[in-house]
Amino acid sequence: MSADSPRGTNPGSTDRGSTGPGFDGPGPPDAAADPQSSRWYDAEAGPVVRPYAMTRGRTSSASRHRLDLIALVVPEPAAEDPGRDQTLAPEHVTIVELCSDMPQSIAELAAELDLPVGVVRVLVGDLVEDELVHVTRPVPPAELPDVNILREVINGLRAL
Repeated sequence: MSADSPRGTNPGSTDRGSTGPGFDGPGPPDAAADPQSSRWYDAEAGPVVRPYAMTRGRTSSASRHRLDLIALVVPEPAAEDPGRDQTLAPEHVTIVELCSDMPQSIAELAAELDLPVGVVRVLVGDLVEDELVHVTRPVPPAELPDVNILREVINGLRAL
């Protein structure tokens, strides 16, 4: 073997490096030779399951609810033990468990799960459809009382 050829290949061979000493499968060729480095990914590599796989390729849920970043996710009483439901993905179970102590917003769930907001919206939409959680939307600004009217009411009360 010449110094220019990569380890585990013959210079005259057309097969480029899938076999060689200490190579058993995915990962770098030296991973199987050294048991300490058999894990060929680290924490910075990100999740092993990609987000599109968690949502089965969907980018939105069939839920009729609009899931704002500040919409609160509240578990239903039927969701007492989400771990028993074998049809739920681990991410669904985690969302229900996080919301069981205190209602969480979509943004808080995304931060806690370290998942993109779009993925969390799809997962929460699934839970809404399964009636395991419900979503309370914030009051739209157009429906809030006018600040000037509130000030006049306060001034009127003070005058009494």
